[in-house]
Amino acid sequence: MEILSLAPKVNFWQDAEMKKWQSALAFAILLVLGALMAPGVNAHQGVNLSESDRTPARGPLLVDGTVSFAVRADLPRGERRGFRFQLETGDTLAVQLLIVDQPPENRLRSLALPRVTVTDPLGKVIRMVINERTKFYEPYGGTNYLYLSRVEKRAVAGTYKIRMTGRSSTPVETVVSVGYREVRGEVRD
Repeated sequence: MEILSLAPKVNFWQDAEMKKWQSALAFAILLVLGALMAPGVNAHQGVNLSESDRTPARGPLLVDGTVSFAVRADLPRGERRGFRFQLETGDTLAVQLLIVDQPPENRLRSLALPRVTVTDPLGKVIRMVINERTKFYEPYGGTNYLYLSRVEKRAVAGTYKIRMTGRSSTPVETVVSVGYREVRGEVRD
């Protein structure tokens, strides 16, 4: 008994060439979709504080405090750094204190970790109390961090001031994360 096939006969080489084109097309589609679905390249825009940024007035101004910034400083005992950011009515104040999750920083007692204060536009001071050590992997830089403290509340419109003070004889790589929107932001000196 002979089985009849209604499928057209395809040359093996044509079939192989077609598969190459299909594979290439599928790969291109995946690349485009990956680029469209990936978080912005500017996520947690980095800002490095230098020795000249000893006070909020001397430090940089983050024009929009809803934009996600990661402000970094190496802080040994007695060293101070500062910066400012602005929020509008209806915005959310979102500030997190982190350190790199590596020795010796991750082994320091709370009293030896940097002290960070947030002063709102009305002059009210919020001390970021170290009340956690939650692990966080930051995929863009491939770095492990520990969350130490977080503040999130309704904002008062105006300029906020952040003061960071080192309390350990060993410099501690300190990150203060501000904001929550993953878009490009403006930094003024």
